[in-house]
Amino acid sequence: MDKVDAKILSALQDDARMTVAELSERVALTSSPCWRRVKALEETGVIRGYHAELDPRRLGYDVTAFVNVMLENHRADLGDSFEIAVQGIPQVVACHNVSGRYDFMLEVVAPDLEAFGEFARNVLRTLPGVKEIYSSFSLKSIKRTRSIPIPPA
Repeated sequence: MDKVDAKILSALQDDARMTVAELSERVALTSSPCWRRVKALEETGVIRGYHAELDPRRLGYDVTAFVNVMLENHRADLGDSFEIAVQGIPQVVACHNVSGRYDFMLEVVAPDLEAFGEFARNVLRTLPGVKEIYSSFSLKSIKRTRSIPIPPA
């Protein structure tokens, strides 16, 4: 990856809806080489996709919870089963395998606290191997960017 690729990535993180012509102008390339570079970044997996940033509150999700999950044991098959099950739950917007006391940290959205409580009891506690869950709630979102810092070329 060189400086031009870094400029392309930075520009696309700012606005992924711009046309190739707009992008090429912004990074000082002609359209064809710019398009080829974008395709190469997609094919190598540096660019994994293009998404719209949605406001959870405007969609009725007033609660964001960070849920730490401890599994019963560390058998690989149990962890795999948990990870597969989490993939199919739309309310879980992020899941990380973490170090420390807990095994996973989930970011969960819910319409309200009551709905979150039902979700925790009826969904999270029934996931494969769950021994313990511990939830913290976001009181205020300070920074909600998903932009990744672009390393210098």
